[in-house]
Amino acid sequence: MNQILKKFKPEKNEIFRVMDNNGKVINKDYMPIIGNNVLLDAYKKMLFERTADLMTVSYQRQGRIFTYPPNIGQEAIHISAGQLIRDEDWLVPAFRELGIMLAKGITLEEIFLYYMGNEQGSNFKDANKVLPVSVPIASQLIHAAGIGYAVTYKNLDEIVFAYAGDGATSEGDFHEALNFAAVWKAPVIFTIQNNQYAISVPFKKQTASKNIAIKSIAYGMKGLLVDGNDYLAMYKSYQLAIESIKNGEGPILIEAITYRKGAHTTSDDPTKYRTKEEENKWELTDPLKRMKLFLDSLNLLKDFDEEKLINQYKKEIDRMFIAAEDTTYKLDDAFKWNYVDLPDDLIKQKMYYENFIKWKNERFNK
Repeated sequence: MNQILKKFKPEKNEIFRVMDNNGKVINKDYMPIIGNNVLLDAYKKMLFERTADLMTVSYQRQGRIFTYPPNIGQEAIHISAGQLIRDEDWLVPAFRELGIMLAKGITLEEIFLYYMGNEQGSNFKDANKVLPVSVPIASQLIHAAGIGYAVTYKNLDEIVFAYAGDGATSEGDFHEALNFAAVWKAPVIFTIQNNQYAISVPFKKQTASKNIAIKSIAYGMKGLLVDGNDYLAMYKSYQLAIESIKNGEGPILIEAITYRKGAHTTSDDPTKYRTKEEENKWELTDPLKRMKLFLDSLNLLKDFDEEKLINQYKKEIDRMFIAAEDTTYKLDDAFKWNYVDLPDDLIKQKMYYENFIKWKNERFNK
């Protein structure tokens, strides 16, 4: 850990990576100790996350769910963490962490329910120690610091995996969370997914700092700038972060450099604020393409039928989506218990939602 932190100091603005855009290992000394079965498992899970993500956007375009935040392009971050997070560890997500949420035991059906506006989508029946999706920017980081403090106070063997986007680093909650987590030596891995845009605000307008990881210095905690589209670098970073925390060295801030290939949400149009040339440049860093090239170099894909696997995924994803659509929802639960006499604005909202349900049922013959 110390060797990597010394070489890749945030103030040097040098990005930690293990493989290049062509899937070639360029830093063999930092290659994680990882079996071929784990590597292949990672690629399959990255494929599943991307397939589910693209299909969910399609469902939204069909009018079958509400606004959805695409994850496409950020799979290496999610899957590497998902392979290392334990059942006893905590997951504190924002709203763009599909892969690690699935790894922690949240079902895709629950994800669908959430974006359908069904309260059951936040129950997480089989997921242990997972906080719900947090739309208010950076507020979840305060919760992560608090959980970390409780873990330290109780002397538990637990680690908190907390996530936010680059826009969250402009919020006071981000700075308060880092400050107190560092003071308490809370076992928190803060991962900032720097996907270059906070909705339409480019990163260059987000901060005057060289990078986000450098902010760790002010709070007396470790920081690392990582190629977030490099699965091997992310896996190694999480391994070292876990090791550091277990050694009692306190929290760590990981800035994962990535790119949001899709829109901020399905209500957004990224063509309004970024160019096709920029998108083409970042396309060269795509995490799935790099991982596939790397696995090819190891001859691990010779018996791998990707098209067949994706078709299997599509059937399973569609099955779970239909199951979510067929889940009954008591509309009164969202309206009836708030006021003795329902105000006009909620009466209108209920009417709009009833009309939506009627339209959807008629359109899809429910």
